[in-house]
Amino acid sequence: MNPASNLILVGPMGAGKTCIGKRLAEHFGLRLADADREIEQRAGSSVAAIFEHEGEAGFRARESAVLAELLAGDGLLLATGGGAVLAADNRRLLRERGFVVQLLVTVEQQLERLAQDRSRPLLAGSDREQVLRTLAAQRAPLYAEVADLRFDTGALSSAEAATRLAEQLDPLWRRPQASSAPHPYSGVNA
Repeated sequence: MNPASNLILVGPMGAGKTCIGKRLAEHFGLRLADADREIEQRAGSSVAAIFEHEGEAGFRARESAVLAELLAGDGLLLATGGGAVLAADNRRLLRERGFVVQLLVTVEQQLERLAQDRSRPLLAGSDREQVLRTLAAQRAPLYAEVADLRFDTGALSSAEAATRLAEQLDPLWRRPQASSAPHPYSGVNA
């Protein structure tokens, strides 16, 4: 059992990290952060524009900085971007600072879920299926490396997935309660 106070969702685009994350954050009383939205807010620009002007390397540097800042705190549900696991330092940070759930989805399910989505720079080419298959082959082992739990979202709505995942998490993950920490003045004579 990983006692980390943060809950982190990793997985490919279209797996449901943000939608499921919203419901889980509410269930567990956590603050929700979507890494890609945080990057966009801080940059004042979309992920696509960052990719266009700074390239993927520039985006990944921003991503690493945002992950480090967000995970410095406690009581967070973090929905990561699909490529957050690419950097070894990010994988270490995810493992150290959270209970990590890998959300699973097939390429066919991703294609269906992302059919109308034109905001993702890595899917801007003509052969989306091949891109998703290549990304899956590259990233799936990295998701598995950091995961404390693997959960298949493929055949479920986000509401169903969040409910079932919460049921699985309840006995596995207990975030430390703030009241369980010693009072800063305990044991000190006043």
